[in-house]
Amino acid sequence: MDWAPGAVDQLTLAEFITSGDYDRHVRAMRLRYRHRRDELVAAVAERAPGMRVSGSAAGLHAVLELPPGTEQSVISSAAAHGLAVEGLGAFAHPSAVAPAGDGGPASRGDALVVGYATPSDSAWSGALDALCRVLPT
Repeated sequence: MDWAPGAVDQLTLAEFITSGDYDRHVRAMRLRYRHRRDELVAAVAERAPGMRVSGSAAGLHAVLELPPGTEQSVISSAAAHGLAVEGLGAFAHPSAVAPAGDGGPASRGDALVVGYATPSDSAWSGALDALCRVLPT
């Protein structure tokens, strides 16, 4: 409760902001991650037609809708290829689950939450290729 950043950390952040470097960094990261999302959408459209990528284009994650009944097998296959993806169901609150057909989360359909910020620039294309290989066609 009493934690506060040290004076050196505070002065460093202040310099980062006042120099304009923080704004330049944020702009560069927005472009970088927008480009990655665009590549994800294009790769899925090409290699897994019929699947849809949704979610805000301003974030660091996208939701990849899967055919019914495939979420767990895709997650397992992705893990075998060294990818860490989550099923959309992992983000539902346990008390919010309703029986299928009631319009609740259980009837939401299978989907993956794909983060595209973590891979390094050199690993990104390989990770995207591996993701596309595990998607049902």
